[in-house]
Amino acid sequence: MLPDIQLLKPDIPIRINRVGVRGVKKLVEVDVGKKRPIVLISTFDIFIDLPPSLKGANLSRNLEAIYTTLEKATEKPVKGIEALCISLAEEVLNKHEYAEIAEVTMNSELIVRKRTPITKLRTDEVVNISCEVLMSKEGKRRVFVGVEVVGATACPCAQEMMRAKLIDEFGNDKLIKKLPLPTHNQRGRAIIRVEVKDKPVRIEELIEIAKRAMSSEVYELLKREDEVEVVRRMHENPRFVEDCVRAMAKGIVERFGDLPDSTLVYLRQENEESIHPHNVVAELFSTLGELKRRLGV
Repeated sequence: MLPDIQLLKPDIPIRINRVGVRGVKKLVEVDVGKKRPIVLISTFDIFIDLPPSLKGANLSRNLEAIYTTLEKATEKPVKGIEALCISLAEEVLNKHEYAEIAEVTMNSELIVRKRTPITKLRTDEVVNISCEVLMSKEGKRRVFVGVEVVGATACPCAQEMMRAKLIDEFGNDKLIKKLPLPTHNQRGRAIIRVEVKDKPVRIEELIEIAKRAMSSEVYELLKREDEVEVVRRMHENPRFVEDCVRAMAKGIVERFGDLPDSTLVYLRQENEESIHPHNVVAELFSTLGELKRRLGV
């Protein structure tokens, strides 16, 4: 019989918080009602804790849990990524009787079809979606879903400095005050993560909140008329990185205000500067109740 080295006592008996596997890829189908299922190319990270009495975790069991659960799930489309990740966490804890905690993270690329603003040309957009589950042996769990959306922002500071310069050169002209003047732009990444409790959190709504928080959407394909419209929208709606996070917070409260006040919310905006070699970042971590209080809701 082959030896099971993992079951030996370690030379240094210290508990390990997280040990597991990362980057396991799998196709997952998600049921969306009467439409065809959405197919996601997904990457899974799975971790457990390890007691001080064991030399190592049997990581092959993590892979076995993934494939056993996913094979069952892919027999027919899953109802949601949260249910899938919860099932994985339960399966991992069942297969590792010594583990007290399991963590499962699922990251997927979702292809969203949309049309350009003027010519209505059909184009595709890639949105990163995620689900995270932290579960204890006693069944206590925390579940989060999230999105990462790419958009564009225009700097309001440089725009107003340009306006002041033009007024200084050409006088206090009414047209200068109204025009969406030039400024430098950034490609932005908006990230939203929301805790899931008793009520579902729709990924589509999170995507919409993230898009609306920036100056403009971006498009894979653009005709000339579309390009003009996107640039116009950006410069009529300039936003700092902080503005984007605050807009996301407002959108979360408006769309998901009926969730429990204890619901955790994480918001992040990172902009790739065009006239600087660095990026700028703003983050907000709060409960929904605190956000509502800050907004006077």
